[in-house]
Amino acid sequence: MTGATLQAIRYQRGSLEILDQLLLPHETLYIPISTLALGHDAIKTMKVRGAPAIAIVAALTLAVVIVDPATSSRLVSAKDARQFIEESLEYLKTSRPTAVNLFDAAHKLAKGVQEVAAKDGVSGQDVVNRYLELSERMLEEDVKDNMNIGKFGAQFILDVWKGGDDLRVITHCNTGSLATAGYGTALGIIRALSGQQKLTHAYCTETRPYNQGSRLTAYELVYEKIPSTLITDSMASALLAQNSGKIAAIIVGADRVAANGDTANKIGTYQLAITARYHNVPFIVAAPSTSVDLNIASGKEIHIEVRPDVEVTTLRGPVVELSSISKGASHVEFKKSADQNSGVAAETIAVAARGIGVWNPSFDVTPAELISAIVTEKGVVLKQDGVQQFDMKDFLSSN
Repeated sequence: MTGATLQAIRYQRGSLEILDQLLLPHETLYIPISTLALGHDAIKTMKVRGAPAIAIVAALTLAVVIVDPATSSRLVSAKDARQFIEESLEYLKTSRPTAVNLFDAAHKLAKGVQEVAAKDGVSGQDVVNRYLELSERMLEEDVKDNMNIGKFGAQFILDVWKGGDDLRVITHCNTGSLATAGYGTALGIIRALSGQQKLTHAYCTETRPYNQGSRLTAYELVYEKIPSTLITDSMASALLAQNSGKIAAIIVGADRVAANGDTANKIGTYQLAITARYHNVPFIVAAPSTSVDLNIASGKEIHIEVRPDVEVTTLRGPVVELSSISKGASHVEFKKSADQNSGVAAETIAVAARGIGVWNPSFDVTPAELISAIVTEKGVVLKQDGVQQFDMKDFLSSN
């Protein structure tokens, strides 16, 4: 997979492993996915996350299952194979309801299987082979699409930036190699700017309550040696105020884009778009065209996933050696687990008053009016003069 520096998904026919992102950045552990239940759980519990990665892991989970002898021996006829694949895809779709990429991938895979199964004289193995071909192609194409997003997005920012050589950007949540098959979407644009030596600094938000920014995006930025700073979600407006004229763009990803450009993304995206508008900073959405759902007219139709209270009221992380903490220290030591095979010792702690009610939507919807541009692998989508919405259908049909 050319262009991918971090490999969150390891796949070869018959074998799938994913990097457990719940353990990052403190531990690097790949877990095997060999059953539908394991794939579903990995997506639902966010061991893997990011709209493109969710779709790919779901597709490849089924690819592993259908070549397992225990399953393949039951897929003798084309009808049996088609039915099993369709039912499995429906089950995997229930793991995360907001990200449209998962539903788009399931639809395309089911359609491809149905076309083969409808032909005369085909066997169950023919249907299985077609599914394997389609799902494995998704893995390769995602990296190529992300690199194009990076190229188009970087060029757009350079074209509109009037601030000279000091070019800084802000990003939210994680949209890099850990959220895709490789390279990334919003983080792919940052990677492309850095690769061209045009980027001075990147700021990433903490992204509460799941901390994808502090755990994952920060991990990738450090790994790539991109000059970067972590901020809490509530610091973004102050950062823009204190760096007036120095922030070239706020760049985010997307889990679903409506036909008018309204965008569902990680909770906190909407407020970033509002502050970007106030400070006259371009607000850019980066997403593959598979994130665009032309079946919904606006963001009002996007179903928003609400997650468990415990994600807000508790935090989990490695235990710090008190002796390693000093005022202004930039490095601390972690306690080792009593089990020598378990790495660092981790604990879950409460951070909220017992009995308080919790509302924990995983996503919010940013109105198209607040979005400056939507970058896809096909190019940059802009609004027509005087229009507050995007015409995603026209753009996709003409590209």
